[in-house]
Amino acid sequence: MSIGLLGKKVGCTQLFTPTGEAIPVTVIQAGPCSVLQIKTAAKDGYEAVQLGFADKKRTRASKSERGHVAAIESKRKKIRQAAGEELPAKADCEPKKFIKEFRVPVNDFSVGQILDVNVFGEVVSVDVTAISKGCGTAGVMKRHNFSGQRATHGVKKCHRHLGSSGCSAFPSRVPKGKRMAGQYGNEQMTIRNQKVVLVDIENNLLVIRGAVPGPKGGYVKIAPTNKLPAPKNNPWRLTKKVVLTKNAAGQPAEVAAETQA
Repeated sequence: MSIGLLGKKVGCTQLFTPTGEAIPVTVIQAGPCSVLQIKTAAKDGYEAVQLGFADKKRTRASKSERGHVAAIESKRKKIRQAAGEELPAKADCEPKKFIKEFRVPVNDFSVGQILDVNVFGEVVSVDVTAISKGCGTAGVMKRHNFSGQRATHGVKKCHRHLGSSGCSAFPSRVPKGKRMAGQYGNEQMTIRNQKVVLVDIENNLLVIRGAVPGPKGGYVKIAPTNKLPAPKNNPWRLTKKVVLTKNAAGQPAEVAAETQA
């Protein structure tokens, strides 16, 4: 499986195919991402590539965050150098706001490498992981789609309540995992097998079909789908081409147009 990217949700819109079919899409700013660390089986017990997205101001980053991406002087570093220990390579970049790992073979990657939306050039479908919108505390009808109690004889002012939740003499307790009222949203979700509609290399934009968890500006993790069998065709794939036209001054101008692949 190839590596994915980290990004930020821009918003939702729709695109049209040459036949007039409307495609509901979500636009994601995917990358550029810096390779911050390479984890190997010999040292860490597993192979993974750690990516970072979105620069963080140095004044807002802790010393450990700055030392993770750049070589800074410290007493511990001098002791390790004096002992002859080989220090890990640094990406030599700004601290990052959003950091995630991808468990993929690490042979083709190096610390400090920059990855952009080109990694999705041949990808058909992706899995998108993000934190969903938080909706506060909700009841069972909104949170779990309960139908509620009947609004007829014998029901007094408890039409939207949970109702009985416990058991009888055995086991005399509420079983774990019982669906009740509580926090709704604000949890990690993964939407699988989302088709890639458009890859805009110039603007580092990835357009995928369907919805993505989280609000506008929320961070997302995009990876090639692991659903089997792997999808081989994508009827909604579009390509971006440049059409030369003339502007009001009569000089050539570039206008981007979308066509079906």
